[in-house]
Amino acid sequence: MLRRGVLVLPIGLAACASTPSEPEALPPLVTGYRHLTPLRLDVAEVQVVPPAPGVVRVDAPAPVRPDAEMARMAEERLLAAGSAGRARFTQRVAEFRRDFLQTSSGVGSWFAGQPGERLTCRLSCRLEVAIGDERSGFVEAEARAQRTVPDGATPAQRSRAAEETVRRAMENLNVELEFQVRRQLRAFLLEGAAPAPGAVEREDLPRG
Repeated sequence: MLRRGVLVLPIGLAACASTPSEPEALPPLVTGYRHLTPLRLDVAEVQVVPPAPGVVRVDAPAPVRPDAEMARMAEERLLAAGSAGRARFTQRVAEFRRDFLQTSSGVGSWFAGQPGERLTCRLSCRLEVAIGDERSGFVEAEARAQRTVPDGATPAQRSRAAEETVRRAMENLNVELEFQVRRQLRAFLLEGAAPAPGAVEREDLPRG
């Protein structure tokens, strides 16, 4: 295993050697959910409820907030395509934690910079559907992602790792929510493609 810091090197040289270079800037990973097939529900309205107190915990810096991503997923994937009833999407857990790890001992730790940290993203949501007093149902979905950032990582590397952690958890939640909806709320799903917004209707004029 490669060790950082060597006793025979001058202090200045060791410090320079241990300084990581900034990675090339990369485009954002989270791009939304509009490219996915919407879940067309047989309701007249879809409500995306703001998180209740105690649901959200976000340890800064957090380039992507899990509560904002969960709301965007619901807004872009759940489509009201019926004439009566209501669907209600609520967040139960929206958590992004940073837990600093103990710095390794030894000479190498002198030049390690910031200590390592464990990034954890936990997500949970609930979708309730009700049409009058006779038809109702609900599903719940959960997801979790975790990643460890090593000692001495640069701010850019830590930011990238945080975004990837939230994205991975959101990908899992998105898949799980669709699975549960198609399995438990099939009676409320309207199959088939949604009409394109703003589509132009065409009518052939009579000849002569």
